[in-house]
Amino acid sequence: QVQLVESGGGLVQAGGSLRLSCAASVRIGSINVMGWYRQAPGKSRELVATITSGGSTNYADSLKRRFTISRDNAKNTVYLQMNSLKPEDTAVYYCNAIARGIYWGQGTQVTVSS
Repeated sequence: QVQLVESGGGLVQAGGSLRLSCAASVRIGSINVMGWYRQAPGKSRELVATITSGGSTNYADSLKRRFTISRDNAKNTVYLQMNSLKPEDTAVYYCNAIARGIYWGQGTQVTVSS
């Protein structure tokens, strides 16, 4: 069983930055893939970025120039650095882990005002 706890969301003005954190209850080096997804009101959940245990990253094409995913194995934490935020980035952001099952955090709200 893997528990994921997100933090770092909040209200920010357009053009600003936020860094989201996802703390895992297990050693993340043992997790095959961790990632961030988001869900805006009235829309389906969509991929933001993923990172493998080996450090390979993958991004949604529209976000790769502004968002960066990283991991700190010593802290069992994955991060999402979000720069140049836009109102359309407003969503609940969820952390995800694939490790003998698929696990989700409870989500953290990001609101970008214009």
